[in-house]
Amino acid sequence: MEILIVVVLLGVLAAIIIPSIANSATSARETTLAVDVSLLRRFIQVYTGQHREVTPGYPDGDRSLAPGEDAFVRQATASSNNQGQTAARGTLGFPLGPYISNIPPNPFNKRVTILMLADGEAFPPAADDQYGWIYRAATGEIRPGNSGTDDSGTAYYNY
Repeated sequence: MEILIVVVLLGVLAAIIIPSIANSATSARETTLAVDVSLLRRFIQVYTGQHREVTPGYPDGDRSLAPGEDAFVRQATASSNNQGQTAARGTLGFPLGPYISNIPPNPFNKRVTILMLADGEAFPPAADDQYGWIYRAATGEIRPGNSGTDDSGTAYYNY
């Protein structure tokens, strides 16, 4: 009888503790996502202010060219001049940046890839987990590329 009581109590405790542990992992990913989005948005703002109001993503800072993921990553993680051309860290004549050490992986889908939207292209209505991030160079707006919502019902895509 005593063993049965102990087993029942352990079952009750497990039923209470396991959901809270699962929720804490999701909460940690949500916090990391919010911090990473903020970091990327700050990088975009600072970069734009230092590069003649040209947002990152345009190759060599040329807005007549289509924005690309490679240009965005280089402009974030390498040194640059005020025209937006990039070079290895510490290269003479490239006094700006790097702004971040790497593109952070999306904490939910673990992807670092960036869906680059063409100038004039609208954001998709929802994220589909194919990319870590979705970025529109024309406006400098970046969003997470993962689906799902937090406990308050806010879509991660709208963070």
